[in-house]
Amino acid sequence: MNFDAKKTAEEAAEWIRDFFEKNGKGCNAIVGISGGKDSSVTAALCVKALGKDRVYGVLMPNGEQADIDMAKLLVNHLGIKNIEVNIKDAYDGLMNSIKNSKCANGIDGIEISDATRINLAPRIRMSTVYAIGQSLNGRVANTCNLSEDWVGYSTRYGDAAGDFSPLARLTVQEVKAIGRELGLPEALIEKAPSDGLCGKTDEDNLGFTYTVLDKYIRTGVCEDEKTKELIDYKHEMNKFKMELMPCFEYKA
Repeated sequence: MNFDAKKTAEEAAEWIRDFFEKNGKGCNAIVGISGGKDSSVTAALCVKALGKDRVYGVLMPNGEQADIDMAKLLVNHLGIKNIEVNIKDAYDGLMNSIKNSKCANGIDGIEISDATRINLAPRIRMSTVYAIGQSLNGRVANTCNLSEDWVGYSTRYGDAAGDFSPLARLTVQEVKAIGRELGLPEALIEKAPSDGLCGKTDEDNLGFTYTVLDKYIRTGVCEDEKTKELIDYKHEMNKFKMELMPCFEYKA
């Protein structure tokens, strides 16, 4: 696969500049910073496009975050203004409110699922980024890449939300190549992606590597039939996340 990281980085930065010219002239880019490659590359592209004075990083640990130093490495490397908001009180408060909610008409109570526990944090984080964005004259960056979106490995209305998305049509390997082109520290580019909650990496949870997935996306080739079937299944089950919300078409 031929991929020109330099050309793509230039085009992505120009696309960001054009977006802000049309949808937020003079506004700032607000980026939730996890310390992983996607938020790092997104922030770096925003700096390239707009200058570091118009880019704000938002760090959002949920209590203690073991890899918070990686997020700090990124904001310091880029020299961008940043805000740290710990979401633990909000997360715990909402969890407790749901547990103690008053139920009626046949509902005795709500047993919170593991999926809820995992997905609530990204949704609170996105609410936080939007709150800060509205307070700082900002537009919120979506940091998802094509590989994650392809198999639904994102939280709808959590990390899958945003106002503009520089990486949504780029695979993991392509995002990494752009990160290197932009001179990001290798530790940020190669940091194993993880939700930080379940103790596993993304690839552990998916059941295949991003290298295999990226090759399949770009070439249609996947040597292992079971892996191909798993990828196809996840893609089919999660395509709704890549589409606009279905709407009833009223005809007057």
